[in-house]
Amino acid sequence: MFSIFNSLLGRHPEKMKADVEIYTWQTCPFCIRAKLLLWWKGIKITEYKIDGDEAAREKMAQRSSGKRTVPQIFIDNQHIGGCDDLYSLDVQNKLDPLLTREV
Repeated sequence: MFSIFNSLLGRHPEKMKADVEIYTWQTCPFCIRAKLLLWWKGIKITEYKIDGDEAAREKMAQRSSGKRTVPQIFIDNQHIGGCDDLYSLDVQNKLDPLLTREV
Protein backbone atom coordinates (compact mmCIF):
# COMPACT_ATOMS: atom_id res chain seq x y z
CA MET A 1 0.00 0.00 0.00
CA PHE A 2 2.76 2.48 0.90
CA SER A 3 4.68 1.72 -2.29
CA ILE A 4 1.60 2.59 -4.35
CA PHE A 5 1.18 5.81 -2.36
CA ASN A 6 4.84 6.70 -2.81
CA SER A 7 4.69 5.97 -6.55
CA LEU A 8 1.66 8.20 -6.97
CA LEU A 9 3.53 11.03 -5.28
CA GLY A 10 6.69 10.39 -7.29
CA ARG A 11 8.61 9.18 -4.25
CA HIS A 12 10.87 6.17 -4.57
CA PRO A 13 12.76 5.90 -1.26
CA GLU A 14 13.90 2.38 -2.09
CA LYS A 15 16.02 3.84 -4.92
CA MET A 16 17.65 6.53 -2.81
CA LYS A 17 20.96 4.98 -1.80
CA ALA A 18 23.41 7.87 -1.61
CA ASP A 19 25.31 8.74 1.55
CA VAL A 20 24.08 12.17 2.61
CA GLU A 21 25.73 14.25 5.32
CA ILE A 22 24.40 17.57 6.56
CA TYR A 23 25.91 20.04 9.01
CA THR A 24 23.18 21.87 10.94
CA TRP A 25 22.22 24.08 13.83
CA GLN A 26 19.20 22.77 15.68
CA THR A 27 17.00 25.87 15.28
CA CYS A 28 18.17 26.96 11.81
CA PRO A 29 15.10 27.23 9.52
CA PHE A 30 17.18 26.52 6.41
CA CYS A 31 18.57 23.36 8.03
CA ILE A 32 15.06 22.21 8.89
CA ARG A 33 13.86 22.93 5.35
CA ALA A 34 16.77 20.99 3.80
CA LYS A 35 16.20 18.02 6.11
CA LEU A 36 12.49 18.02 5.24
CA LEU A 37 13.22 17.75 1.52
CA LEU A 38 15.65 14.91 2.11
CA TRP A 39 13.16 13.19 4.44
CA TRP A 40 10.42 13.58 1.81
CA LYS A 41 12.64 11.82 -0.71
CA GLY A 42 13.22 8.95 1.71
CA ILE A 43 16.87 9.74 2.40
CA LYS A 44 18.57 8.63 5.57
CA ILE A 45 20.99 11.36 6.50
CA THR A 46 23.98 11.65 8.75
CA GLU A 47 23.46 14.88 10.63
CA TYR A 48 26.20 16.79 12.40
CA LYS A 49 24.66 19.28 14.83
CA ILE A 50 27.38 21.86 15.30
CA ASP A 51 25.60 24.37 17.57
CA GLY A 52 28.39 26.17 19.45
CA ASP A 53 31.05 23.59 18.46
CA GLU A 54 33.79 25.64 16.81
CA ALA A 55 35.94 22.57 16.07
CA ALA A 56 33.06 20.92 14.19
CA ARG A 57 32.33 24.17 12.35
CA GLU A 58 35.99 24.37 11.30
CA LYS A 59 35.85 20.78 9.99
CA MET A 60 32.71 21.68 8.02
CA ALA A 61 34.46 24.77 6.61
CA GLN A 62 37.45 22.69 5.52
CA ARG A 63 35.19 20.23 3.71
CA SER A 64 33.11 22.97 2.08
CA SER A 65 35.91 25.18 0.71
CA GLY A 66 35.64 27.69 3.53
CA LYS A 67 31.87 28.01 3.82
CA ARG A 68 30.82 28.55 7.43
CA THR A 69 27.05 28.95 7.08
CA VAL A 70 24.63 26.13 7.77
CA PRO A 71 23.41 23.90 6.41
CA GLN A 72 26.26 22.47 4.38
CA ILE A 73 25.24 19.34 2.49
CA PHE A 74 27.35 16.55 1.05
CA ILE A 75 26.09 13.75 -1.20
CA ASP A 76 28.50 10.84 -1.56
CA ASN A 77 31.23 13.12 -0.17
CA GLN A 78 30.57 15.74 -2.88
CA HIS A 79 29.82 19.22 -1.54
CA ILE A 80 26.38 20.33 -2.74
CA GLY A 81 26.12 23.60 -0.85
CA GLY A 82 23.31 24.88 1.32
CA CYS A 83 19.54 24.70 1.43
CA ASP A 84 18.94 26.91 -1.61
CA ASP A 85 21.44 24.87 -3.63
CA LEU A 86 19.66 21.65 -2.64
CA TYR A 87 16.24 22.98 -3.66
CA SER A 88 17.68 24.40 -6.89
CA LEU A 89 19.00 20.96 -7.82
CA ASP A 90 15.57 19.51 -7.09
CA VAL A 91 13.74 22.06 -9.25
CA GLN A 92 16.16 21.33 -12.11
CA ASN A 93 15.53 17.57 -11.70
CA LYS A 94 19.23 17.07 -10.90
CA LEU A 95 18.86 16.02 -7.26
CA ASP A 96 17.31 12.58 -7.67
CA PRO A 97 20.11 11.34 -9.95
CA LEU A 98 22.62 12.36 -7.26
CA LEU A 99 20.63 10.54 -4.59
CA THR A 100 20.09 7.39 -6.62
CA ARG A 101 22.98 5.01 -7.01
CA GLU A 102 23.63 1.33 -7.12
CA VAL A 103 25.17 -0.18 -4.00
